[in-house]
Amino acid sequence: QVQLAESGGGLVQAGGSLRLSCAASGRTFSSYAMGWFRQAQGKEREFLAAISGNGVSTSYADSVTGRFTISRDNAKNMVNLEMNSLKPEDTAVYYCAAGVGPIVAPEYVYWGQGTQVTVSS
Repeated sequence: QVQLAESGGGLVQAGGSLRLSCAASGRTFSSYAMGWFRQAQGKEREFLAAISGNGVSTSYADSVTGRFTISRDNAKNMVNLEMNSLKPEDTAVYYCAAGVGPIVAPEYVYWGQGTQVTVSS
């Protein structure tokens, strides 16, 4: 069992930056691929970024490539999402998730509660 808790959301102006963090419980954190997703009001959940258990491999959605960076610290059971050049369309609830399987298509089995990010124009 893995429990995930996101933090770092808030209100930011367009062009600004935010750093989201996700704290994980459990002693097997490094065995999970970790992903970040978001869901805007009235829209489907959207994949943003993923990182392998050892932190070597990453993948990004086209919509955030070059603006968002995922990283993890297995010693602290943390995964982060650095978000730069934020746009109003980045407004959403952001979720972290823990997955099993290959980095190209992990099955996400644990989810956090989400943190709200609002980008004003």
